[in-house]
Amino acid sequence: MLVRCVRGGAPVNQETAGGSRERILRAAMAMFGEDPGARLSVRAVAARAGVSTGSLRYHFPTQRVLQDAVLAGVYDVLTPGDRIHDRATPARERLIDCLRQVLSLAGVGDQARAAWAEIFKTYIEPGHTDENRAAYLAVQGEAQRRVEYWLTVLKNEGAIADGDNRRRARFLVTVLNGLSIERALPAEESILTTETETLHAAVDYVLSTRL
Repeated sequence: MLVRCVRGGAPVNQETAGGSRERILRAAMAMFGEDPGARLSVRAVAARAGVSTGSLRYHFPTQRVLQDAVLAGVYDVLTPGDRIHDRATPARERLIDCLRQVLSLAGVGDQARAAWAEIFKTYIEPGHTDENRAAYLAVQGEAQRRVEYWLTVLKNEGAIADGDNRRRARFLVTVLNGLSIERALPAEESILTTETETLHAAVDYVLSTRL
């Protein structure tokens, strides 16, 4: 669901960028923004950043390490100052708002259909290769970590029962994936109404159950 969460990307300015690590991340994030299905190959990213492949390997020993760093940066840009920390708002509403913010990245209507068409073309139609499996799992893994972080914040506040936040996060990400698919499909009822009801039910279950 989050594979196409970024549209466009800031160009890399070699004069204003910081050290080589920052330049590499800026280049990779720009490439990911232009094509979320991109594999971020070492040679392509190094060329975009204007550094040697050796320099890239020094900072990011594997392609997976690079992709994880890029995705972490992407989510930091997309969700600055997470509302999850706003204790003036009930924990339930904060978590729902955070989940809705992620879900909004999937778009609606034509945008949602285009997103899922690209996911199918990139990750399903070609079959499961080691390369596309690693790329997709990296995206899903970052989504899982983001939701798990929100749950950890609430758990530390005492707003959520003891339990396995990894399982809770996996459940919520699955719900988000399902809702994003519904956004791309015909619906008899209001998407907003059914989506809100589902999010509320999912969050209420997570907050009150020892998963």
